[in-house]
Amino acid sequence: MELTSIYAPILQDLNKVRDTLKSISRVDFPWLAEQLGYVVRSAGKGIRPALTLLSGKFYNYDLRYLLPMAVSVELMHTATLIHDDAIDNAVVRRGQPTINKIWGDENAILLGDYLFAKAGEYVSDTLNPRVIKLFSQTLATISSGEINQLLDAFKVEQSHENYLQRIARKTASLFSLATESGAILSGAPESSVTLLRDYGYNLGVAFQIADDILDFIGTEEKLGKPVASDLIQGTLTLPSLLVLERLPGDNPVRRALASRGNRKYVNEAIRLIKNSPIVDECYKIAAEYCEKARQTLKKLPENESHKSLIDLTEYILIRDK
Repeated sequence: MELTSIYAPILQDLNKVRDTLKSISRVDFPWLAEQLGYVVRSAGKGIRPALTLLSGKFYNYDLRYLLPMAVSVELMHTATLIHDDAIDNAVVRRGQPTINKIWGDENAILLGDYLFAKAGEYVSDTLNPRVIKLFSQTLATISSGEINQLLDAFKVEQSHENYLQRIARKTASLFSLATESGAILSGAPESSVTLLRDYGYNLGVAFQIADDILDFIGTEEKLGKPVASDLIQGTLTLPSLLVLERLPGDNPVRRALASRGNRKYVNEAIRLIKNSPIVDECYKIAAEYCEKARQTLKKLPENESHKSLIDLTEYILIRDK
């Protein structure tokens, strides 16, 4: 299953989103233009802007408003990644050196701020106060999730609830912004806005759980970053939480946290997780959220976008990066 086929109903318009993102780097400020061009060249899968466009396809699909919203969502996502990398001292993202690695943490923070500002500029082009407010609320939610992650770094005493709250704020909130805004801007009835918002939330949780699994079982080449990078940074994800539950005494995850990411213990944790039922257990939980996402779509009109949103719930469970 390829994203290109899933994006088929909105592929041409998604390309317009990408063209708009490229145009952002054309500024009369060489320092900024160089960094913006670098960011655009290393763009990701485009799932979030695709969700905005696909959600807008159920009712009145008006690209005058949906296009700037899709651009805004992707700019917000990119800005959060740049800030995350600076906070985590990450050196690789999507197989390339991070902004902070090349230009320094201060530049990375400033560039992220610039992208947040541009995202706000584009969302204002929707001329929809409700969506503009939702954008601001989501940015605050993501920031609170990042703060919680920072405060909880290297702490062993964390629960499933802590984990789910964190990924709901850091990941699922942006997915639900994408789908809810697409519904609102297409003039969807309130019941449909709620359904698409819930779809985005559940898909976002499943996406992050799958991402956290890949962080342990993937390769650096596929992931575009070091394997188990979360554990190295002291962030407990679902696989490592399950290790702590299954082995409440001494275990490599506990040792990795106590040693502030010692590579020896991180590697032991990787081997333990890869050779245990934990991976399957995590995928089962992700699949449950995907099923919740599919259930929300049952009351929406069946069209090409409906099928694409169903296919996305399957894609995120089989992707390898």
